[in-house]
Amino acid sequence: MNRHYPHPIIAREGWPFLAGITIFAIVATLLIGTWSILLWCIALFVLQFFRDPARDIPQNPKAILCPADGRIVVVGKAIDPYRQCEALKISVFMNVFNVHSQRSPVDGIVEKVEYHGGSFLNAALDKASIENERNAVLAKLADGTQITFVQIAGLVARRILCYTQAGDTLARGQRYGFIRFGSRVDVYLPLSAQPKVAIGDKVSASETVLAEMA
Repeated sequence: MNRHYPHPIIAREGWPFLAGITIFAIVATLLIGTWSILLWCIALFVLQFFRDPARDIPQNPKAILCPADGRIVVVGKAIDPYRQCEALKISVFMNVFNVHSQRSPVDGIVEKVEYHGGSFLNAALDKASIENERNAVLAKLADGTQITFVQIAGLVARRILCYTQAGDTLARGQRYGFIRFGSRVDVYLPLSAQPKVAIGDKVSASETVLAEMA
């Protein structure tokens, strides 16, 4: 198992939030004592939200890894709206208690990154895939297989961060993005892929195998 992880345990996206609330809580403690307990609770919530632990990464070249922590809400045939072809769609819904980093499900080359503005519906709803703000990464594997993975904003999530662009090489398990405060990731695979998860399953980024290529 490779533990590819060049980042700290607390996601860098959370550093300003954590620093701000911690300083505020310290000042409040000095001024109002135990009445500051609410601020320390908020600081603990921010700390857990932005946690970003290292993960064991399966190296089976046929395995498509889960790009995010959460719960499976879709497994089935659909149209990949970015490639306009039939695909196996697997969707992961993240609530505010999940880790919110996104990690590459494959080793591959980024062909294109497409951002689309949109609404902020509950990300657990299937129509969020086409109506919400979203950012799609279209990637190609070494054997020419094409897959698409899409960051989708949610009801509370209003900020999608993506750190890759066309021409980049991604390694499985590599951190490539972050969505703040609850969201969803859709993965579109060839119809020949065999799903290894079912609706309702709890999954972990990089460690859970979503599907295997034929």
